[in-house]
Amino acid sequence: MGFDIDRFVEVVNEGLLCCICRDVLEDPLQSPCEHAFCSSCIHAWLVAECTCPEDRQPLTSSQLRPLFRYMRNDLARLRIRCRNHRLGCDHIGKLEFAPAHQEECPLEEIFCPHGCGRRVARGDMSEHMEECEGVGAGAVARSKECTNGCGLVIVTDDDREHNCIAELRTNIEILRSEMLCKLEDQRQEMELRLDMQRGHMIQRESALKGHIDELKQELARVSQKIKLLLDIELQRRQDLERMQTERVEMMEVLNNLKREQDQNKNRCQHCAARRSASPAPVGGGSGKVTTI
Repeated sequence: MGFDIDRFVEVVNEGLLCCICRDVLEDPLQSPCEHAFCSSCIHAWLVAECTCPEDRQPLTSSQLRPLFRYMRNDLARLRIRCRNHRLGCDHIGKLEFAPAHQEECPLEEIFCPHGCGRRVARGDMSEHMEECEGVGAGAVARSKECTNGCGLVIVTDDDREHNCIAELRTNIEILRSEMLCKLEDQRQEMELRLDMQRGHMIQRESALKGHIDELKQELARVSQKIKLLLDIELQRRQDLERMQTERVEMMEVLNNLKREQDQNKNRCQHCAARRSASPAPVGGGSGKVTTI
């Protein structure tokens, strides 16, 4: 899981967020398609899936690589609050130094080193150890390791009060309780991250649906334009064929007119030749010709 984005002072670049949990990358890895993930997030994802969660390209654990150096440098320079800032720690430092601060933060809860099972703030540990049952300054001085081989430290004055099996069972119960507490914390954190991831996926799905609807509308508009262009092209071809037919008909009419003109011209020339070949009228008449 990544670092809670609310802990960072400045706005974090989108490229430095895990594509799964949407928090700032922790122990980052990247896929061949250059999508970045927290190591724990992507390995948990690949248990059930064999694709990149971002673009669904085939992906296996062996294909994962360290993040680009410049991105690792950008991550290291991010300024982050202590994870105990809600408890009052006002420390702000670079992300690369955050683990070192957690090792010395006075508000960081740690287990009592003498096995009482309590988690106490580091700054309060000295006071707790003075009050811890069976562990006082004198008891610590008198403590010794069990000689029967169980490995536990005996802090009582009487060795006979020590029961290896009972002590081991008690320690096992303490460890079991600690483990259950850790598992419960991890479960709650995982559920919270999954809810955030689910919300992110719903947003992405909604955005993709909106984009698909826009593409469908654009496709419908383009299809309508193509249909209109096809109708125009069909009409143009029909007009062209009609004009071609009219042209052929007009050419035929012109040819007929030309033939008639040639025939009339030949007829006129023939008439003129006959007139010139006819004799002049006798008696000096007026030359008037009576038409029969």
